[in-house]
Amino acid sequence: MTKTPIVRPVSWFNAVISVSILAVFVLGGWMFDQTSGIFFGAICFLAISQILRRTIARHHRCGIRHCKRQEFQQAIPEFEKSIKFFSNHVSIDRFRAITMLSTGMSYREMGMVGLGFCYAQIGDGSSARKQYEQCLRDYPNNGMAETALRMLEAGAGLPDAGEQDYAEQIHN
Repeated sequence: MTKTPIVRPVSWFNAVISVSILAVFVLGGWMFDQTSGIFFGAICFLAISQILRRTIARHHRCGIRHCKRQEFQQAIPEFEKSIKFFSNHVSIDRFRAITMLSTGMSYREMGMVGLGFCYAQIGDGSSARKQYEQCLRDYPNNGMAETALRMLEAGAGLPDAGEQDYAEQIHN
């Protein structure tokens, strides 16, 4: 298991929509078969939601998978593809509670934060900063981008990681 932090914020408005859609599936299953229809309705909802997320958000998921493996260089093009896709298909992202049965924040917003994180992890602070700043221009309330920028600014006075191990810096 990796120690790379993965954050999955939830939009409660989208969660209510998703639970409502789940209720429709369960009700439909119950109307079809009152003994096991509820179970099959729930299974259909889960299957459809997984299929939608795995197909529509495949680049985002691939970027996350690379991050979990600490393959940040490989994650960068995946997050770029995800951002481009959701920039070109704004309505899919805006109505993700219906189109993808997703309760999280915007995939474009998550992709921008993920891209900034990857740049920071490979030591490209300038690109990371630009990505986080762009994220905040588009999504002014993104706490992850705000926090990341503060961390980049705080770390700007530290020597490069190649000069001295961080653990050694703390103990010296």
